[in-house]
Amino acid sequence: MAGKGKGNVRIESEIEKSREESDWRKLIELAEQLKARSPNHDCLANFLIGEGKLESFLEEVPPLEANVAKARFGLIEVKRFLNVAVTKQPDESLDANLLLGKLNYAMGYYDAALQHYNAAKLQSLSEKPLSLRSLRIVAESFAIKGMCLEKVPPSSTSKYKHAEWEEQMLQCYQTGGDLALLYLQDADKLNQQGTMATSGSHSPQPPNPQKQIGPILENAIQRSPLLFIKAGKTQQAVTRYRTVLSAVESSSTQALRLVLTRRLAEVLLRGVSPAEYTCPNNTSEPSYRRGLPSASKTDSPWKPKKYGGHNLFVPRNDNEEIILLLLISESMAVREAVLSQSPEFKEARIRAYSNASAVYDLLTVALVRWGQVDLLTESFERAMKFSANEPMAWLQHALCLITSGKYAHGLSVLREATNQDPASVSPCLVAARACYEHLNLVSEGLEWSQKALERELTRPQHLESRCYLYFGIGYSLQAANTHLRKEKEELNNKALQSFARAHHIDSNDHLSEYYLALQKANACKVQEAIRHVKSALQLRADHIPSLQLLILLLSAQKQHQEALALAQAVLDEYPDNLNIMYIQAHLELEVHGGEAALLTGKKMLAVWKNLYEDQTSTDSLEQSDKRSETRSVYNLHASGMSDKDSSSLHAHSLAASRVEQALSEVASTLSSFTPRPGPHRSWMLQLHIWLLLAEIYLSMDQPSSAILCIQEATNIFALSHHIMYTRGLLHEHKQEFVEAKLCYQNALAIHPTHIKSMQHLGLVYHYLGSHRIAEKTLRDAARIDPTSHLTWYNLGKVLESLEEFDAATDCMATALETETTSPILPYSTIPLSFD
Repeated sequence: MAGKGKGNVRIESEIEKSREESDWRKLIELAEQLKARSPNHDCLANFLIGEGKLESFLEEVPPLEANVAKARFGLIEVKRFLNVAVTKQPDESLDANLLLGKLNYAMGYYDAALQHYNAAKLQSLSEKPLSLRSLRIVAESFAIKGMCLEKVPPSSTSKYKHAEWEEQMLQCYQTGGDLALLYLQDADKLNQQGTMATSGSHSPQPPNPQKQIGPILENAIQRSPLLFIKAGKTQQAVTRYRTVLSAVESSSTQALRLVLTRRLAEVLLRGVSPAEYTCPNNTSEPSYRRGLPSASKTDSPWKPKKYGGHNLFVPRNDNEEIILLLLISESMAVREAVLSQSPEFKEARIRAYSNASAVYDLLTVALVRWGQVDLLTESFERAMKFSANEPMAWLQHALCLITSGKYAHGLSVLREATNQDPASVSPCLVAARACYEHLNLVSEGLEWSQKALERELTRPQHLESRCYLYFGIGYSLQAANTHLRKEKEELNNKALQSFARAHHIDSNDHLSEYYLALQKANACKVQEAIRHVKSALQLRADHIPSLQLLILLLSAQKQHQEALALAQAVLDEYPDNLNIMYIQAHLELEVHGGEAALLTGKKMLAVWKNLYEDQTSTDSLEQSDKRSETRSVYNLHASGMSDKDSSSLHAHSLAASRVEQALSEVASTLSSFTPRPGPHRSWMLQLHIWLLLAEIYLSMDQPSSAILCIQEATNIFALSHHIMYTRGLLHEHKQEFVEAKLCYQNALAIHPTHIKSMQHLGLVYHYLGSHRIAEKTLRDAARIDPTSHLTWYNLGKVLESLEEFDAATDCMATALETETTSPILPYSTIPLSFD
């Protein structure tokens, strides 16, 4: 532009600056000045005025389908200005055509927009460095062309034409997306000295809004992977997501990256199998300038700058990448959270929570699937600061706490969740379950069940049957814990009525049939119990507690061979189920002798090692992989992990379990004993296997082997009443009655109602000549559990030695009567079932 006056040069420089900064009002003023001063630049001025008016209009009325009518009315004058530039000034025709394409897209004229892009030869533009404004125009042009092609599919039915159209559309979106990212990076560099982003501050107010990238550029970045997914090309979609996410972050894409990381995690979680998964590659060689990587010399000037280097973490498997993406998404969601409860921030608060809740839902699926519940709990703890009135977040947090063994804390969070959602029944039932299963708060569990029923009757949610079922469970637990005969009968009747009511409301619920069977079994009504448990299995054939109950009922009818065959059939289907194997070992001891039972016990140790050894050493995602392949989540619970005390194979008092844990903590401070690493529940499973082996060795008259097994159990948990009881059996077997008495007394000091210890302590007192103390001990045992034939038999022996022959005869008769309905193991060894 030689020969221009200084005034025109100054105006043109101001014009370029206004275009770069998107100051459209000033651009229009400067263009009008240029038009007035230099008539030769009339076409250029028309182009600039059209550009300014177009961009200014679209900032207020975004180019969306809903705004087409407004655009057709409001852009008539703008169209005239740009048409003048196209027809009269060839130098400006490229940019003018590109802007006319954008204008026609906003007005809904998609064919006309495509014609302008073809006239500008958009697809054949050379890839060279562009100014900031030109970069945006070209990026938007590629994106709009892709959107227009999507709106105007080919009329031809030719597969070749359709594939060509699809390829061109995807190419437009990918090129537009790359240019959009590059434009945002360059814009950030230009504004580097501007105000810093405040989205990561701890202020309760929402962050200052960043410069909006607009729906066109946002669509350019997001659309191509979605089209790949729609076309069934999942791997290409994953590659595109990775390409976009590996670009150097700019302030304007922070919110968008949250969406992209979450979507990629969802695609990997739901659409890519481990066999199809390929790890991301770290091949970029960045050069650093001001701490940020820039494009290498061989990169295209239209490609965004990417992160790269030798110290970047690269996921090794799909699980690592999914969890990494979701944790990044979570950190961004927490950063963008709005803490203020002021009404003016309501929309921002709802939007931020919606983004965060979507991430937390995916985190729940991913982390629970791989057993990383503690990590999920930490995430929900961070979410609590912006989830004040969100009952779903509180409920999820409570479930995480309960799953990770923090039952009391979980119950406290559940209380808050139920207060926030006064109509929902489910949180009340979850609280009742926690009280029954883990906290030994039976009365509070009944209160929660009552609250659930009241809510159900006020606003039906099809959970009335479950409410009555939980009533029955609570009453049956209370009956088991009381020793007054009249009160026990009343509570058992209430439990039976509640289970019957639940079954009446929902006759297709296997749990109501199962608990009816269990209640009848505890009342020694074996035939009725078998009828109900068979009905439960017809409704759900894979319900492990029902199968356990049926095996025990068959053993109560002295059909040990049939019970053993059923146990073996169940193990053929669920080979890792330790509870069934435990029953099988006792049946084999009864039917085939110690050798067969010993093989089962050793197999249980091998199964435990396969399933739980990784939990008791160092947790890793690869080990979680192994665990998930050996059994399903259902079998995890069925194999004893849902037991109501500390996941042992014996269902004993929760209070006793707490005493044992307290004693263990004291012992670890007073002696060299240190608790084993890993979950307490897993070690308790192994402890019971060792004690089973000790009992089997004693039955085979091999006390030396039994001693070794007891020592292994002692190394795990020295102060368990089960170990003291088994040690008592060893001394009793060796006729060391004084030592045996001390062992049984120690066991009862921890668990005062342990029936087996009371039975053997009474017998040891008898052997030592303390017949009256033996009588009292056995009568206490009979009061606690009147259905145990061994108690009555031992009491009969003691009374016979006291020459009270009539009473002894009655006891022996009672022993014979109860023995005909006595199972191989007590029904209480079956853990509580809630699903």
